[in-house]
Amino acid sequence: MSLRGTREVKDNYQLFRLTGLLDAFSEPTFRKVMDKCVEEGPINLILDLSKIDFVDSSGLGALVQLVKKAQGVQGTVQIVTNARVTQTVKLVRLEQFLSLQTSVDAALARIEPG
Repeated sequence: MSLRGTREVKDNYQLFRLTGLLDAFSEPTFRKVMDKCVEEGPINLILDLSKIDFVDSSGLGALVQLVKKAQGVQGTVQIVTNARVTQTVKLVRLEQFLSLQTSVDAALARIEPG
């Protein structure tokens, strides 16, 4: 599989550290796993994509759907990014919607205390 990661669950957020590719091949599994994690809670998510090599349109679509799903249950999604991912997101003008952050600490600062 092209996408790997870890999940850390805290009181009021979940932190995912992902590596590899978020593309058409990994997107169905990514979407299924993330949907389940939103349902299980906590509903505030941090996706650390700083080690991701590539995001394609399928991956962007999955991120948009994840944000919508989290917002639907009053949750949030913060995305820690790198230059490649940021460039891809900015091409489609989703940087505000996807709440891009420069570090996990910056993302944590935006989450309401539990």
